[in-house]
This record gives sequence, C-alpha cells and structure tokens, in this order.
Amino acid sequence: MSLPPVLDPLAAYALWAPAYPAQAHNPVMQAEERAMLDLMPASLAGTMVLDAGCGSGRYMHHALRRGAARVAGIDLSPAMLHRAAAASRAGAPLQLAQAQLTALPFPDAFADLTVCGLVIGHLEALGPALKELRRVTRPGGALLISDIHPIGPALGWLRDFKADGQRYAVRHTQHLYSHWHAACAALDLAIEAVREPMLDPTGIPDGAHFDPVALEVPVALVFRLRRRPDLPR
Repeated sequence: MSLPPVLDPLAAYALWAPAYPAQAHNPVMQAEERAMLDLMPASLAGTMVLDAGCGSGRYMHHALRRGAARVAGIDLSPAMLHRAAAASRAGAPLQLAQAQLTALPFPDAFADLTVCGLVIGHLEALGPALKELRRVTRPGGALLISDIHPIGPALGWLRDFKADGQRYAVRHTQHLYSHWHAACAALDLAIEAVREPMLDPTGIPDGAHFDPVALEVPVALVFRLRRRPDLPR
C-alpha cells in the first residue's frame, strides 16, 4: 500500500472536519480520552476551562458536564470551529476563537484548567506552545495535555483519515518524553502525573486493519502539569 499524502494541519482538517464528530471516534482517541478524563478533576464547579486546539469540542463538553462555569476553545481550523459552533448552538455555551496554539487570544492567568488534546504534535517545537499554555493558566492551575505516543511515529504509524474516498495523513512531529521533561523544567511546570494508555482490544472494530503491535505498546502520552504558584517578590 502506498503512503498517503501528508498535509499540514490546516489543509488536513479542512478535509476531515465534515465527518469529524465531537467525541472520541477511534480506538486511539478512546484510549487517550480515558487517561485524560481520569486526570481531570471530577468536579469543575466554578472554574474557567480553556480547550486549546478544541477541534469539534469534545473536551469542552466534558468540562461542562463536570460543572465548569465557563468554557472557551480555540482552534486553528475554521472548519473544525464550525463543527464546535454547531454543538454550541445545540445548547452548550461555548466561547470560540480562531487562533494558533503559540498565540492564544487570552490574558495571563485566564484559565483554572487548560486542556490540549492530541494537538501539540502538529507543532514542530514543543517549548513555545507549552510556554503559551502556561501563560494563560493561573498560578496553581493545572494543564492536561496529550499527544500521540512517540513510539507510534517510531513504528511508522501515521495520523491518517479518509475524505471523499481518498486517504490522507496529518503532519506530525514526534516529541519524546525527554523533550517534555526538559521543556517543563525550563518553564517551571511540575509534572504531576503521566499516563501511557494502551488500546482496549474490545474497542477494535471487527475487520479493522491495523498493526498488531499496537495492542502491545502505549498509543498516547498524557500529562497533568501544574503551574507552580508565583513566588512573592
């Protein structure tokens, strides 16, 4: 089988968005989401939650279901924001904006909880994105961030999808755990918890074509980070 064209994220999600639901819709996303929700506070009552790279809005809806007082989301893709806005019109009060992960349109210490699910691998550099995510999170606040596990790209896996019968892949940069550790240390972000979820064999659709090794290795890398409280001056 020939390799699919690899597209930049903006072009890829323009094609993918019409069929992209506001929920985890494949086994990798389901594994990632289980880990993310396990690390997310059970109650978000009274909090401001920012979903950076919100896509069609799945983590914004999880935050609302856990009682968040306000929820905002940004995404680079207008097509994906359109999907999130459609869900918002269905009853969820969401604040949406088009923006890059490295230039968020929010003030310092905006969010109590910042979520960034399966987005940061679209960026070549980890540090600038983490710096901006830290900036918009209040001192003492938490960041929940996930990415495709670096073992996946090492094994040749692609973030692929189909649109109009054609197979495509989204450009992805492999960020190793050592890269995360160094970037967090430089930004004084505490790594509170790390999850490396694996696929649930019962969630694999009948007849699915996939690398059997995927059942033996983690498929996502999930962090709960803490912005340390600012020291008195």
